[in-house]
Amino acid sequence: MSEQNNLSTNAIECVDVDFSYGKSRAIKSVNMEIARNEVTAFIGPSGCGKSTLLRCFNRMNDFIPGAKVTKGTIHIEGMEIHDPEVDGVELRRRVGMVFQKSNPFPRTIYENVAYGPRILGEKDKNKLDEIVEKALRGSALWDEVKDRLNDSAFGLSGGQQQRLCIARTCAVDPSIILMDEPCSALDPIATARVEELIHELKQNYTIVIVTHNMQQATRVSDKTGFFYMGELIEYDSTVKMFSNPGKKQTEEYITGRFG
Repeated sequence: MSEQNNLSTNAIECVDVDFSYGKSRAIKSVNMEIARNEVTAFIGPSGCGKSTLLRCFNRMNDFIPGAKVTKGTIHIEGMEIHDPEVDGVELRRRVGMVFQKSNPFPRTIYENVAYGPRILGEKDKNKLDEIVEKALRGSALWDEVKDRLNDSAFGLSGGQQQRLCIARTCAVDPSIILMDEPCSALDPIATARVEELIHELKQNYTIVIVTHNMQQATRVSDKTGFFYMGELIEYDSTVKMFSNPGKKQTEEYITGRFG
């Protein structure tokens, strides 16, 4: 991504985005701007398009046959991500992703974090050591694992594994981190730790999180988008959305009357 592209005031901009799985239209005319260094939450019932849109931002949907953006544009830091010159691998380095279920590699803790930098060509052991430590510190995991870096990642608790996956994402120096229900498989204590981490990470990254947990959205996000049946019904500051929603549909969803 060029220096000029990085001057955009927004991290992500969607203009009239339609997305389809074959003939099934999953996202309908979505328009939104996501500011840098903010946390944006996507809420809505299952199947409403929120995770589909999230995966559009780093073109993860490219791997699904027949799935594509059929209308509109998505800009990441000023760059149209479907431009033929855009490299999907480089895009996914810049726009990292943390999944619902922690998915550490069957390797050591160290090798999980060093994996991405190695793939990108980093061979210097001292440099890799620095990257690993920085990423683990950034994910609030260093003090817990610094004496067991050569142990299997599978020996970590579920919450630690999820923070390891966040460290692995940060190790390749992204500017945006996408999180698809990152706490849904975690207990309340581990969830609270990841939520604290999200607050810390937004100093250096733009974060978009999909969550079914309404309280989590209020705790971690600056802005919230409410989706229903592929449409972005409302998008506003989280405080306003939950205290004085502008649409009746939004109010009914967040108060539990439907969905």
